[in-house]
Amino acid sequence: MQIKSLSLRLLVSAGLVLAAFFALASVVLEQGFRESAEQALMEKLQVHVYSLLSAAELKNNGDLYMPMSLPEPRFATPGSGLYGFIQLAKKNPVWRSPSAIGLNVTPPPELSPGTMQFLLTEQGRYALHYDVIWKNVVGIEREYIFTVTEDAQFVVNQVERFRKTLRIWLLALGLVLIFIQLVLLRWGLKPLRIIVKDLEAIEKGRKTHLDGDYATELEGLAGNLNAFINSERAHLERYRNALADLAHSLKTPLSILRGCTESFNDNKESVREQILRMDEIVEYQLQRAAAKGEHKTAGSVDLSGIIKKISASLAKVYIDKNIKFDITVPEQVPVYYEEGDLYEIAGNLMDNAGKWCRSTVKVSISVNQRKGRRDFAVLLEVEDDGPGIPVEKLAEILKRGVRADENIHGHGIGMAVVYELVGLLGGALEGKKSEALGGMKWSVYLP
Repeated sequence: MQIKSLSLRLLVSAGLVLAAFFALASVVLEQGFRESAEQALMEKLQVHVYSLLSAAELKNNGDLYMPMSLPEPRFATPGSGLYGFIQLAKKNPVWRSPSAIGLNVTPPPELSPGTMQFLLTEQGRYALHYDVIWKNVVGIEREYIFTVTEDAQFVVNQVERFRKTLRIWLLALGLVLIFIQLVLLRWGLKPLRIIVKDLEAIEKGRKTHLDGDYATELEGLAGNLNAFINSERAHLERYRNALADLAHSLKTPLSILRGCTESFNDNKESVREQILRMDEIVEYQLQRAAAKGEHKTAGSVDLSGIIKKISASLAKVYIDKNIKFDITVPEQVPVYYEEGDLYEIAGNLMDNAGKWCRSTVKVSISVNQRKGRRDFAVLLEVEDDGPGIPVEKLAEILKRGVRADENIHGHGIGMAVVYELVGLLGGALEGKKSEALGGMKWSVYLP
């Protein structure tokens, strides 16, 4: 069965880990408790051995005497589970407790005098053997082995009670830990739910981009998603604007053609000229609308390389002006934008600078710049030594169809395209007089 929920996967994984841990812990704790119970039983049997030693008496003739009444009442009760034996070394028993009637003594192992040995017999009893050399007042010496056995059921019952109690507590603890894990998972995955809600808000039009206070690990994802959203929005906006520009640009040629239809023979050249112009307009607008090309959101584009290519092309276009391009850029500036968008922005700015300059165009790139309260990744600056643009016209030329000089050929949409693209990409465009060259200086801040 495939589990699609990330929370459920993590919960199941944590549950399996907890189950494995508790199973191993149960085995270890049970074994530890068993060993502890056996140790306690051995100490208990050792006390019984000492009590038998204290009750026994070696007579002058060398015979062993045991009283009828023993300190431990269980020795006198048949089948009580506690049994005592005394035997000469390597010989048959010389005494057995009343509780051991009908039972065979477990053969003791090889022991040295004064040593004890605790073991589990084949009959399912724990036995403690103690080898002792006894010498009476007349000098008679005997070697006896005192044996005390206890039914293993005593330890088994203790371990079984411990096992039941342990499993109940481990089960309860496991359920509590799973509940805590569930709460922690919901808390830990809350940033993901927040970013999903923000994406739904963008989809429904309530937001334009991801602007929440996300977890550190999700900031990169949010930035990439914003770049993707801005790129797609810029692409859509470009198509809309290109179609609007195309329609607007075709109005004049269509009006001329409409007037020429009344006297077609006398206006063949005008008709041919307007058709050629319309073809150029359509070709230009379609190429600009499709300049986006393949998606590059997942990969980086070298802005420095783009600037160098554009400067090389413009040097050929304005070869008659012999323009000096002062390019000050790092060796590589990888940015996560569409290559077509960067060509559109840098190309329009540098083309305008080449068109209006006298002899010099300066282009520079800086990284990690701050403007106001915002941090930007890249700052692109394009300056020229031309006449510049009056302050009162700066806002006007950013509108579609408006040119700084109506006598200069063009459609008047270059700076408008730059302004719209920079805005859609989440950046900022600033124009002012160049202090170094005296002409116009455009600054593009890109996040």
